[in-house]
Amino acid sequence: MPSMPSQIEMYEDMSALSAKMVEAARARDWDRLIGLERAVADLRDRLMSIDDNAGLSAAELGLKADLIRRILDDDAEVRRHTEPWMERIRQFLGDSARLRQAERASGTSSVR
Repeated sequence: MPSMPSQIEMYEDMSALSAKMVEAARARDWDRLIGLERAVADLRDRLMSIDDNAGLSAAELGLKADLIRRILDDDAEVRRHTEPWMERIRQFLGDSARLRQAERASGTSSVR
């Protein structure tokens, strides 16, 4: 029976996934990005249930902090790529909603 990965191994896995998320965001591969986000969320949930610094050495604590910083940097990079896209979606949805409201108010419809 394989042993459960250590906390550090899980953070390393999360860091590797977050780097792949950056690649997907740069490539605008939103489907891949969503899949990677789900994998990161699963790891995060597992880590939250076992995240205990008591068993970590000073070197491991330093490595954990470095990994978390790298993950946060990757997250910021992903947001730099996704936020403009999300804003365009919000504007599109807002414009569509305003059009429907105007059509209802005037009794017309652009849908045929």
